[in-house]
Amino acid sequence: MKIGTKEFDVKNKTYIMGILNVTPDSFSDGGKWNHMDAALAHAEDMIREGTAILDIGGESTRPGHQQITEDEEIQRVAPVIEAVKARFDVPVSIDTYKAKVAAAAIEAGADLVNDIWGLKYDPEMAGLIARTGVACCLMHNKNNTEYQDFYPDMLRETAECVKLAKEAGIADDKIILDPGVGFGKNYEQNLETILHMERFHELGYPMLLGTSRKSVIGLTLDLPADQRVEGTLVTTVMAVMKKYAFVRVHDIKENQRTIQMTEAILRAGEN
Repeated sequence: MKIGTKEFDVKNKTYIMGILNVTPDSFSDGGKWNHMDAALAHAEDMIREGTAILDIGGESTRPGHQQITEDEEIQRVAPVIEAVKARFDVPVSIDTYKAKVAAAAIEAGADLVNDIWGLKYDPEMAGLIARTGVACCLMHNKNNTEYQDFYPDMLRETAECVKLAKEAGIADDKIILDPGVGFGKNYEQNLETILHMERFHELGYPMLLGTSRKSVIGLTLDLPADQRVEGTLVTTVMAVMKKYAFVRVHDIKENQRTIQMTEAILRAGEN
């Protein structure tokens, strides 16, 4: 799979999508990187530690977050994307569900649209991605936690996102899927999503797991957001073992070492 100028071996390796929030209110690192110098310094650190894709977001999507205007979101993300692309040879993802923001981000140099609503929020998003030829990550999400049959319902609802992508003309090799841990799911459903994450391979696309520092870890370990790295690493090991192509994380060095060790053990079993 090609994202930007980089090729990704999505069948045999797990890559890190590093989180760069240029927001004042994200749940775990709000306000830390929302100034240009700090954002660029953090981006450099993350790339050095093993980030393969930088995921830049300008609006917090934590529970109870305050939605901001499209123009404000663009003002936050576009200059950072442009500066990152000018300085570093790394694919950049824009974390947004709004087509206007995605368009400005792509113009600034973004290579991938990470849409937490899987093309279901903004009817313009699928066409924009198809026209520009960028990659996309489509996440499972919904406004409630009600399911008749949890996993089959979740797979069907994610397949609807794929259908929107295909109808708009987005190529198969530009699609990544995300089971959406922390979105449209209660605590037990989040644990079940992680436990059986391999079932998403039924849909036939590279998979991304985003669990970093999330509430499912905080509730399990009774820890605040800045103390959830070990819990996150457990989910990263599971993602590698279940052949997920990407993990979206905050703590790059720790997750990169975890992936490297897990992949080495799995390779030994293949010999």
